[in-house]
Amino acid sequence: QVQLVESGGGLVQAGGSLRLACAASGFTFSIYAMDWYRQAPGKQREWVATIGRDDSTGYADSVKGRFTISRDNAKNTMYLQMNRLKPEDTAVYYCHVFEYRDMWGQGTQVTVSS
Repeated sequence: QVQLVESGGGLVQAGGSLRLACAASGFTFSIYAMDWYRQAPGKQREWVATIGRDDSTGYADSVKGRFTISRDNAKNTMYLQMNRLKPEDTAVYYCHVFEYRDMWGQGTQVTVSS
């Protein structure tokens, strides 16, 4: 089955950490760049980070220095380590692959309390 499945979301206090995972199946994960996006209530979905097939990375200014994107091609899984979380990081987080069917996962909720 071709899909992306996120996990690892939850409720955390400001300043805390969470690690999100995105498990890919049904396609050749290792050859595609992968992204994390997020959508807060009442706001448009926004780009968070990208990891290339060569492990190059890019981050939105709002998360730079706090979030780290990584991938494990042997496990067909992408990660987002989120540190020093802020209430404004509260959102549903989605993984995405543009080059393969512009595919999205179902999302995982992250809630950061102040």
